Amino acid sequence: MSDTLVDARGLRCPLPVIRLAAAARGLPAGTELTVLSTDPAAKLDVPAWCRMRGHEHVATVEHRAEGTDRNIPGVGDVAGDGSASGDEAWTGWAVTVRLG
Repeated sequence: MSDTLVDARGLRCPLPVIRLAAAARGLPAGTELTVLSTDPAAKLDVPAWCRMRGHEHVATVEHRAEGTDRNIPGVGDVAGDGSASGDEAWTGWAVTVRLG
């Protein structure tokens, strides 16, 4: 699970990356951030931002409203037991980065 969650759901490019950069500002190396996004460009833009800034792209996980894919820690199936948290009805990507 990442240290910081950046909720950029409903925002279009370039706003998810801008929100990520703002959240990362001043954080120490090794901090993990996860960007939640409904914009398909984020799954490409966030790893590109990592390459340009010297950070590590840890993972990209697709989240489906149907619950057929893995859930993101802190969103949806928080307990890990299939119970809903009220935040499970979104489709998009969770992209995790580790600051370098």
